[in-house]
Amino acid sequence: MGFSERKTPGICSVFLLVVLFAHYSHGFYLPGSYMHTYSTSEDIYAKVNSLTSIETELPFSYYSLPYCKPLLGIKKSAENLGELLMGDQIDNSPYRFRMNVNESIYLCTTSPLNEHEVKLLKQRTHDLYQVNMILDNLPVLRIAKQNGVNIQWTGFPVGFTPPDSNDDYIINHLKFKVLVHEYEGTGVQIIGTGEEGMGVISEADQKKASGFEIVGFEVVPCSVKYDPEVMTKLHMYDGISPVNCPLELEKSQIIRERERISFTYEVEFVKSDIKWPSRWDAYLKMEGARVHWFSILNSLMVITFLAGIVFVIFLRTVRRDLTRYEELDKEAQAQMNEELSGWKLVVGDVFREPDCPKLLCVMIGDGVQITGMAAVTIVFAAFGFMSPASRGMLLTGMIVLYLFLGTAAGYAAVRLWRTLKGTSEGWRSVSWSVACFFPGIVFVILTILNFILWGSKSTGAIPISLYFILLSLWFCISVPLTLLGGFLGTRAEPIQYPVRTNQIPREIPARKYPSWLLVLGAGTLPFGTLFIELFFILSSIWLGRFYYVFGFLLIVLLLLVIVCAEVSVVLTYMHLCVEDWRWWWKAFFASGSVALYVFLYSINYLVFDLQSLSGPVSAILYLGYSMIIAIAIMLSTGTIGFITSFYFVHYLFSSVKID
Repeated sequence: MGFSERKTPGICSVFLLVVLFAHYSHGFYLPGSYMHTYSTSEDIYAKVNSLTSIETELPFSYYSLPYCKPLLGIKKSAENLGELLMGDQIDNSPYRFRMNVNESIYLCTTSPLNEHEVKLLKQRTHDLYQVNMILDNLPVLRIAKQNGVNIQWTGFPVGFTPPDSNDDYIINHLKFKVLVHEYEGTGVQIIGTGEEGMGVISEADQKKASGFEIVGFEVVPCSVKYDPEVMTKLHMYDGISPVNCPLELEKSQIIRERERISFTYEVEFVKSDIKWPSRWDAYLKMEGARVHWFSILNSLMVITFLAGIVFVIFLRTVRRDLTRYEELDKEAQAQMNEELSGWKLVVGDVFREPDCPKLLCVMIGDGVQITGMAAVTIVFAAFGFMSPASRGMLLTGMIVLYLFLGTAAGYAAVRLWRTLKGTSEGWRSVSWSVACFFPGIVFVILTILNFILWGSKSTGAIPISLYFILLSLWFCISVPLTLLGGFLGTRAEPIQYPVRTNQIPREIPARKYPSWLLVLGAGTLPFGTLFIELFFILSSIWLGRFYYVFGFLLIVLLLLVIVCAEVSVVLTYMHLCVEDWRWWWKAFFASGSVALYVFLYSINYLVFDLQSLSGPVSAILYLGYSMIIAIAIMLSTGTIGFITSFYFVHYLFSSVKID
């Protein structure tokens, strides 16, 4: 209680300053822009994102298909680093809405379809490609009933193939429903993230003009066969009669050569009670949420209980050994030294330099960098600073954090290097290796995948210009900061070992089973803490679902850190008890082996949950990205386990003096 009492005045002062600042600043977003209110009949233009499919995972440009183009030409929207890396390509579109004006509109009629266009449309239809449209930063939502349950998707299909039919039909008529909320200018401002507000913070600007906010964007897609001779006489944005979606295939627009396709749409504005800060709730609702919460809670309770038992038993065992030793007089201690057993026998070898010490230092440095990046990102996301409305912000934030945490990576690696070697010699090589090890692996994998995407002409391919930007960020920010961290590591005091190391290594007794078997098996316990969250994360990445339960992900991350630390410490103690002093790498992989199970689970997810994923290209992309994730998890969890084990071994052998 003393700690919280001392901190309370400071917290209150900060809170008061925030409130006063908010009062005089007319409200603000962090970061982003104000909500947009529209007056009646004001023009609003929809935007279009890349075409996406859960069948192939290869995004393509919207205008790669013969759709209507804007009168003033195609203009790309400004995109951040995360959007470009995710394959988003947001362009303007000819779809125009006028606030609170219900109308049916003609867009255009295509030229007769040629063989290439027909082939492309059929292929995109068979691969279940979705058109992703955006209005006032809201993705279009399609709602349908299946077995009495409302199922919702973002986007609408390029076309469809009826059962028992060889013909394909294109979606060429869209019935939009725009939900609007009347804003009466009460002066209430919103604070939030990206372009979405999350809560009220102040009352200011009482004179703000009233208007309408867009709080929902829904679509019903149709295929309608028009007479091209009649439609070509119309101009873009001419009015047409409202259209009922036909149920007969004869009245739908077939995809075949020489066909001319007319595109139309109608829009209906509906007043809604949904407030602007709550408009994303429809997208973030998770089906089966109850099962999701209870499964996570059950997992957390079981893992915490098991880890607690293991840790308590282990703690009592060590304390009993130390207490028993300290209670003996000097003569008895000398006699006991001759009859030592277990971990006390390896006192002269426990801090012997491990195999491949430079690689160990490099992996620990990169692990510190990745762990810091993941922790800060999840904390910010859990507190609502990374809204799904800000496309690509999560990935952009992770990259920026990773770059600037290079200092911590260089410091950790070089300090460990000095501890192992007793000298700073070679610290530049260690720092350079830290800066290039994990990014180099990612760069090689992404380059291979990028050649595959270039060959497929996908918008998911990283442009050459972005390659140069990433390389510039890598060598102009990450590398210098890592070298700076390494330099600071040379100035820090190396960790002093509590015991001396013998010149001749002690022979390790033979074992009935390989010690690595136990190390690999240890990864199952950390994996048990995260496999349920892993399912939802993989679903959000590969099935286009929104993932926004970062609060629970933060809890899972904290539990994972605890379990990794405990598992690694227990495994290290077990190896020392059987006189195996080569604990360094085993401590790393005891917790780091969870990455193996994550990768195997990813393969299981590919085989059993992504059955729709078609073709070797899609499978290679999936496995490539899964490999990057698994390597990052290995470095992060391995570092957590190693650092905990190192300080445990240091404490253990500094607690008892053996001459």
